[in-house]
Amino acid sequence: MPIVIFLNGLVLLAFAALMALDAVIFQGTAGVFMISALLTGLAGGLLALAAAGGRRRPNRLDGFVLTSSVWIVAALAGALPLWLWHLSPVDAFFEAMSGITTTGSTVMQGLDQTPRGILFWRALLQALGGVGFIVTGMALLPALRVGGMQLYRTESSDKGEKALRSAASFALATLAVYVGLMGICALLYLVGGMGLFDALTHAMTTLSTGGYSNYDASFGHFDSSYLQWVCTIFMLGGALPFAWYIRVLAKRQLRSEQVQAMLFTLIPLIVGFALWLELSKGISFLDALRMVAFNVVSVVTTTGYATTDYTLWGPFAVVFFFGMTAVGGCTGSTSGGAKAMRWLLMGRALRAQIARMSAPHRVTVIRYEGRRVEEDVLSGVVAFFVIYFATFMGIAVLLSLMGVDFVTATTGSLTALANVGPGAGALIGPAGNFASLEDGPKVVLSLAMYLGRLEMLTVLVLLVPGFWREALA
Repeated sequence: MPIVIFLNGLVLLAFAALMALDAVIFQGTAGVFMISALLTGLAGGLLALAAAGGRRRPNRLDGFVLTSSVWIVAALAGALPLWLWHLSPVDAFFEAMSGITTTGSTVMQGLDQTPRGILFWRALLQALGGVGFIVTGMALLPALRVGGMQLYRTESSDKGEKALRSAASFALATLAVYVGLMGICALLYLVGGMGLFDALTHAMTTLSTGGYSNYDASFGHFDSSYLQWVCTIFMLGGALPFAWYIRVLAKRQLRSEQVQAMLFTLIPLIVGFALWLELSKGISFLDALRMVAFNVVSVVTTTGYATTDYTLWGPFAVVFFFGMTAVGGCTGSTSGGAKAMRWLLMGRALRAQIARMSAPHRVTVIRYEGRRVEEDVLSGVVAFFVIYFATFMGIAVLLSLMGVDFVTATTGSLTALANVGPGAGALIGPAGNFASLEDGPKVVLSLAMYLGRLEMLTVLVLLVPGFWREALA
């Protein structure tokens, strides 16, 4: 598979160029990033040259291997400067994997005093991971028919790509929307009183729904209602389908079942929770609405920012936010989780099954965006949920076998798999940090972030011998 090696080499060369840029801009860590750029560029150049004369037309096997390998390569490259700076190899890999998968879990402490070159690199990893997953979610996963994603291929191509002339222009339009929203977010942060560096880095980690902050207190460092509302809006913006943005800009129809489902679910949940918080904790409704909106949107969109330790609101809040962790944003967005499209299809499949039980001879057709959903799509969605929660339980059990307590093991497993960031409890909750975990659990959680970002099936299929026999036949 020369094409896979060649493209991974190009990825390393791109990372080397970004490391060199970081070295030029931030003199305090110039040595770290220049050495990293040289080593990464050398490795990338050798890979690209070694495979330069190979086959360039990828097949299905190449697609799976490329999708699975490029995120590992990116995480290893991203970890190199962090390791050369002063993190241990395991911590550096954890931090880089968390960054490139836009999870936002961190092992770094003392962020307020961390060099700007390192902080910028963390934010850049999340910005790259966010746009990388948009491409993965709109092109690779649908083509590989992962977890019912072939339905999204139909949705995006019929409604988005026809508005443009080619796949290349569609990719450029996606990048333009991504960078444009990021720029608007940064500008609004500047208006709200953020410094230029904070505005830029936080815009990168907001739109990518990554959640890395430059401060130990996360977004709670900024004691501003205005900034928190701006962040809430743009976290939600990053969790909406980017094909939908392109359709809106091309003056096509605004309707999207994913967007409607997400908004119509979040708004009543936020308002209802804010009312509960006002009645049970005596917090004014407007303050409660702001805090709840920020933290609920942060968790559902898998951003992972925090302004307060919501686990202190009581057991109900802990259970509520734990449940929200698995929801996720929309397909074709930067967010992780199970995705709104799959929840919609699962709900309609259950409703259809109940209808068939009450009237066995009734023909029930499941539709999405006005189209009939085929059985292979529904099978893919059901398989995804089964594997998703089986993987969650397996990782939680593995963590517990390593001596991790129940709350940390279960919430850590789900937050890593859903690419959210904070879990629950004193160790990894909104006010905590993953630094206190042993190396073993950190490696397991790094793997969980990786599996969650690639929606598991993309990676797990490579472990099936029959797939290789058929692909290489």
